[in-house]
Amino acid sequence: MESLPVEIWLKIFCVLDYQNLAIAQQGWKWRGVASDNNLWSNLFKERWGEDHAMFYAPVGSKSWKDVYEVQDRCHRIGLGLKIIREGGDYYLVHQGEIQRYLGSRSQRKGTSSCTLNTKRKFNDEESQEEKSRRGILDKILFFIGDLEVASTDAKRCREL
Repeated sequence: MESLPVEIWLKIFCVLDYQNLAIAQQGWKWRGVASDNNLWSNLFKERWGEDHAMFYAPVGSKSWKDVYEVQDRCHRIGLGLKIIREGGDYYLVHQGEIQRYLGSRSQRKGTSSCTLNTKRKFNDEESQEEKSRRGILDKILFFIGDLEVASTDAKRCREL
């Protein structure tokens, strides 16, 4: 199977949906082919139509995959400022774009390595007060993230 030409792989990947294409992209053998801009452009056009594709076409260094991910996130969670959980990780999202990685549940236990900006002392050691403040901030953010996920799940149940 590895000896198939790229054109055959592209035809195979053309029939995949976005989830399976993203999974195929994780394999080092298929990463380049599964990242093909035309594949993601076609997926975008199939899901949202040609008009949206013209409006949301990639600008600058963005690829169609990036545009697809942002549009999908907007479709799922809306355009406003949200804290979302994907797997065990939390993100701050605005208009579908990830603005900041907030951390993960696994970081809460053991060493605290949240990526939120905190002021540090000159010798790079945190005072007990700063650690406590950051711990409380982490808990608040994770709680808000859990509320966002729970309310989204509740809204979906009501729609069905």
